[in-house]
Amino acid sequence: MDTKPARILIALGSFIQFVLKVIWVALKRPPQFALIRDQMYEVGVMSLPVVAITGFSTGMVLAAQSYFQLSDKGLASATGLMVAKAMLVELGPVLTAFMVTGRVGASMCAELGTMRVTEQIDALRSMAIDPLQYLVAPRFIAGTFMLPILTIFSSIMGIVGGYVIAVDYYGMAPNTYIDPLPIHITVFDFISGTLKGFVFGIIIVTISCFRGMTTKGGAAGVGRATTNSVVICYSVILIVNFLMTLALNSSYEYITDFVDRWL
Repeated sequence: MDTKPARILIALGSFIQFVLKVIWVALKRPPQFALIRDQMYEVGVMSLPVVAITGFSTGMVLAAQSYFQLSDKGLASATGLMVAKAMLVELGPVLTAFMVTGRVGASMCAELGTMRVTEQIDALRSMAIDPLQYLVAPRFIAGTFMLPILTIFSSIMGIVGGYVIAVDYYGMAPNTYIDPLPIHITVFDFISGTLKGFVFGIIIVTISCFRGMTTKGGAAGVGRATTNSVVICYSVILIVNFLMTLALNSSYEYITDFVDRWL
């Protein structure tokens, strides 16, 4: 019976099968380094400007709101800590994933979708070239490697943006902004943000490539697939971020014990 829930389950099963195949291909038969290098440049280096602007502006807004709300309560010294915690644990990973989805994920889906409807992917198969190894695996490896780095970069830019507003605009003493950070920012915060960036990278690349590889309907189909991939990525990122926050907070003691034992 061809109902909407059945179609959703079929699509979900196909997606899981696609992800497992991509992981298998990436680990068993890694693509050429030149392909990975090109995708790392596209995903990482070319995303630096938009990620920097996003992180910097978000840090400025956080600092402005935090200082405004806390100054009359005598808690203005917590401005830097609030900005750093928010950027490292939550806003840095999520906003970076959103920006990369809009800039890179949509491009991946459109490119692969165009290749699909113009039968270029079938041509690769006819030449005994595995499309997953040649097209998807380099993007998968690059995305999972570069997203954590971009997340850390965005968080640093957010802290810098908060410093500019708190110190240069509101006149807060630099030491008041900076001194609480090494005391209260822990390895757990870095692990949380980096792990979220890693998972978000997998989500963005796999969903975008899956929608691109299964595109139908010509040019109009490419447009629909690209739009759907971006919306699905945004929705899944928000849901996964919530679930990961609960899981990481529940595992705080285990993670800190592991870090203390090995570092």
